[in-house]
Amino acid sequence: MLLHLSTWSEVEVYLKQSQGIILPIGSTEQHGPTGLIGTDAICAEAIARGVGDAVNAMVAPTINVGMALHHTGFPGTISLRPSTMILVIKDYISCLVKAGFTKFLFINGHGGNIATLKAAFAETYAHLADLNIPNADLVQCQIGNWFMCSSVYKLAKELYGHEEGSHATPSEVALTQYIYPEAIKQAALSAEVGSGHKIYGAADFRKRYPDGRMGSNPALATPEHGKQFYDLAVKELSNGYLEFLNTD
Repeated sequence: MLLHLSTWSEVEVYLKQSQGIILPIGSTEQHGPTGLIGTDAICAEAIARGVGDAVNAMVAPTINVGMALHHTGFPGTISLRPSTMILVIKDYISCLVKAGFTKFLFINGHGGNIATLKAAFAETYAHLADLNIPNADLVQCQIGNWFMCSSVYKLAKELYGHEEGSHATPSEVALTQYIYPEAIKQAALSAEVGSGHKIYGAADFRKRYPDGRMGSNPALATPEHGKQFYDLAVKELSNGYLEFLNTD
């Protein structure tokens, strides 16, 4: 059930049955020569909708822009500052809590969002307590990183080994190929790819990872692999959501 395709009265009926909601969150950032700039949001949205269908959960509109400041040396990247993202997340959750939601699962497609999301949750709990909303003490937020699902990680290692890398990975590129087969990109990839460097500012990142990849070989990706990753992530995150929903 998609929030943006529902009416307020349908949401009101849903809340009588469940107070849980899934929020896909990704990023709009470079993903190497063959990865779509919207990869992280595309993956999070598709998987979140799959989970929503599997467990009859409400799915909120996708938060397409995340914390990707280190990628802004590449054309097309859009990023929020951590402080801005915290305010966005706080406002999203606060509005939904006022409506009656108390369980929030953020299905995340971007590793750079994790630290800021955790900080945003802490800020939100404190903010809600100050507002004296009746159900504020029931609010719980969790992050479900699809790319960190144990079944997804295992398959990626089986298919790609060390060439999975950590950014512009064949696993995430494969998933976008499955979701948008009409947007598959082809480009020559350098045999040498940056790997293992710490992440600092955007200029330093561009210097150390000149084509945007981090130890990855996205040429190994196929839409068939993407379907496998999708199915595994939806199953694992569906189980995780139900467990989250049914625990205090």
